[in-house]
Amino acid sequence: MFIHIVLFKLKEFNNDQIKSEIRDQIKKSLLELKGKIAELKYIEVGNNFELNASSFDISLVTRFDSFEDFVVYRDHPEHQKVVGLVRPNTVDRAVVDYLD
Repeated sequence: MFIHIVLFKLKEFNNDQIKSEIRDQIKKSLLELKGKIAELKYIEVGNNFELNASSFDISLVTRFDSFEDFVVYRDHPEHQKVVGLVRPNTVDRAVVDYLD
């Protein structure tokens, strides 16, 4: 099993409502990948408990049968659409990939 974990830090927004809406939109878009990419075996997305914490804002945990399946996911057009939403709204990310 190949595990891919990502933490996202959102950029600063004009108000908390916008930040909350963007955070929820990213979470929803990530979770919707489950039905669109067969290689994605498991997905979990969590929003940080505090909206304005100094830590990261969103966590993503995904699992695949192999690294090759992860590459299919990574390059899949549906995943790339979500990347197009995430990148302009984040300022930092941390990634851990490992085999289990």
